[in-house]
Amino acid sequence: MIVSASYRTDIPAFYGDWFGRRLAAGRTEVTNPYGGPAYEIPLTPDAVDGFIFWTRNVGPFMPVLQSVASTWPFIVQFTITGYPRTLETSVTSADRAIRQVRELAAGYGDRTVVWRYDPILFTSLTPAAWHRKTFARLAESLRGATDEVVVSFAEIYRKTKSNLALAARRHGFTWWDPPEDEKRALIGILQAIAADHGMALTLCTQPALEVAGTAPARCIDAARLSAVAGRAIEVRTKGNRPGCLCAESRDIGAYDTCPHGCVYCYAVQHRDTARRAFRAHDPTAPVLGPARPAVASAT
Repeated sequence: MIVSASYRTDIPAFYGDWFGRRLAAGRTEVTNPYGGPAYEIPLTPDAVDGFIFWTRNVGPFMPVLQSVASTWPFIVQFTITGYPRTLETSVTSADRAIRQVRELAAGYGDRTVVWRYDPILFTSLTPAAWHRKTFARLAESLRGATDEVVVSFAEIYRKTKSNLALAARRHGFTWWDPPEDEKRALIGILQAIAADHGMALTLCTQPALEVAGTAPARCIDAARLSAVAGRAIEVRTKGNRPGCLCAESRDIGAYDTCPHGCVYCYAVQHRDTARRAFRAHDPTAPVLGPARPAVASAT
């Protein structure tokens, strides 16, 4: 079993103490995002093949990673966009994040880190020209620390649209969802930049936007995890949505618990809700988010 920690919230940035306690306990509980009771997931060496961590700030988590690395292989999906504070209220700076990626690569190898430049959001603050310039600067700074960059364009869900509209009114910017031909044109430019810096550019669950030189992303990547582990990890492909090529995994996070404050986030309905959840969080609890009795075991 591969454990994802977590595409629902930033566990390394905010909940590292809780995660370390769950490893020591050998189990965690996960709130069912669709309602109903929580369920249990074992976190023991015989049950877990490896971990995929998703973060924008791995600094607080580095001591925990040392414990993880003593037993399991891991990959860090590390998001760095360089967006202005208007769009990402409290994300760590791009320069600091780049230093963290380089520290990870130096300590654990460049196969353990995947750079995520996503979601790509078109606003009056971040038009196509801004993305070209920023992506090139970040790629140059990350050269040699990773061999892959995952990109995707923002999916404008109902709550995303609402949060973007509120931020736009408050801060005086505009945003739009461009047509596919404009997206493909930008992807072609970013792909060439990535290749010049020794990185493969992959697309997360947006096959219609693929251009020459790109490939579908496998964010839960059993092959990469196998390379890190030095042994085969055989897990079936079981995507989270149509077009997703991720390996089967169990996510241990909870929605509405990440206080980063990114206005485009699909995992947070309202930032104030997430901030309250973070402040109320108990690191000794077996579950993130609202606790419900565990009634099932997932392996």
